[in-house]
Amino acid sequence: MKKRVVIFGDSNTWGYDAATGGRFNEEIRWPMVAANLLGSEYRILEEGLCGRTTCLDDPFNEGLSGLTYLLPCLQTHSPIDMLVIMLGTNDCKQRFSLTAANIALGMRRLVKKALEAEVWRDKPNILVIAPGPILKECELSDVGKNMGICSDKSYEIAKEYELIAKELGVGFFDSASCVTMNDIDFMHLTADSHKALAKKVSEIIKNTLESKEMKA
Repeated sequence: MKKRVVIFGDSNTWGYDAATGGRFNEEIRWPMVAANLLGSEYRILEEGLCGRTTCLDDPFNEGLSGLTYLLPCLQTHSPIDMLVIMLGTNDCKQRFSLTAANIALGMRRLVKKALEAEVWRDKPNILVIAPGPILKECELSDVGKNMGICSDKSYEIAKEYELIAKELGVGFFDSASCVTMNDIDFMHLTADSHKALAKKVSEIIKNTLESKEMKA
């Protein structure tokens, strides 16, 4: 059976294209680019949803809490070999009134739920990705009417996520090292950033799962 990897995220995993208001095609979306880079031994399972949070119910939109959906998602795709989570951008919305440390606690709940789930082929392998920060210009864009004051806290998420990852013994990657936001809404990845992120994450997936096989 192919190695099965669930990639769980929001609009930047779904592949939102700010230029069209639609979705990037499979040749651009980073989970699918990663799938091509990893090759036929891997099955990458895209689970991106626009507006998804770590654990918050949005008062205006139904079904966006990642915590509520995570377990049935993993059960649907089981057995799985690895889970990649990139969430937190939507938790920055002003209406949620969270700090970066609060957002990290939401990620902690997700990781703990995944660690305890009976969905793994062997032992859990989880990678937490800190999303690229929201640029300050977003707050003055059309999207800013929905996001509100959101930029500053987004720059603090990575250090908080790294602490959570170390506590729970899971992998961590700060995507800010390889991505940039577009110059339309200033919070979604450019096409080039999708490709750059795919390259980095596919390397981490490969190294994690193949080094595990070597130790077995």
